[in-house]
Amino acid sequence: QVQLVESGGGLVQAGDSLRLSCAASGRTFSSYAMGWFRQAPGKEREFVAGISRNGANIGYADSVKGRFTISRVNAKNTVYLQMNSLTPEDTAVYYCAAALGSTWSTYREASRSYDYWGQGTQVTVSS
Repeated sequence: QVQLVESGGGLVQAGDSLRLSCAASGRTFSSYAMGWFRQAPGKEREFVAGISRNGANIGYADSVKGRFTISRVNAKNTVYLQMNSLTPEDTAVYYCAAALGSTWSTYREASRSYDYWGQGTQVTVSS
């Protein structure tokens, strides 16, 4: 079992930056591949970024590539999402998720691959 708590969301203007954090507890953090997802009103939850257990392999949705950066610090049991050049289309609830059973150097994109989810943090970008 692992507990995930996101923080760092808020209301910003277009062009601003935010850094989301997700703190994990309950099991060895390096056991999990981690991911960030988001869900906008009226839309399905979508993959944003994923990172392997060792941090060496990373993937992004096309919509955020070049603007968002995922990272993790296993010693701090934390995964981050640095979001730059935010637009109103980035407005959503952002969730972090943890996936068991990954190899040391793979990440996951499918939400069904993830075993644990945080409660989410709201990001609102005004124009």
